[in-house]
Amino acid sequence: MGVNAAPTASARPPVLRRLGPPLAALAAVAVPTVYIAAVDPNAPGHYPDCPFLAATGWWCPGCGGLRCVHALAHGELSGALHDNAVAVLLFAVLAVLWLRWLWAVVTGGPGPRIAPGARRWVLIALLVLVFTVVRNLPVGAGLAPPLV
Repeated sequence: MGVNAAPTASARPPVLRRLGPPLAALAAVAVPTVYIAAVDPNAPGHYPDCPFLAATGWWCPGCGGLRCVHALAHGELSGALHDNAVAVLLFAVLAVLWLRWLWAVVTGGPGPRIAPGARRWVLIALLVLVFTVVRNLPVGAGLAPPLV
């Protein structure tokens, strides 16, 4: 076998090459986050209105998401939770999954496995439905973003 022989199937690419996908994913999230941090969604006219809110008068599960990202980018966790608590929970889960992915890439271990079953999808859908209904009731007014 010569010096220029092809690598074996078990050879792994170097760590810097393996870091490409997680860093690309981070950049794909960071670029719009920087924009949202700079362009305040609380000021009218910068972003389109929610069609669900316009049609029904109800906050959809995503309403306040941009305000939530803006608040998180400025270190305002309580404001982010007020704007969209479900989005904060989703961002936390995604951050943990990304960190597990990064750790797996660096250490060469297996990446995080995401395989929610049908029961978990139903539970997630029910959570989002309950959040949507409660934030539109007087008792859940603290879960609704401010009107602009």
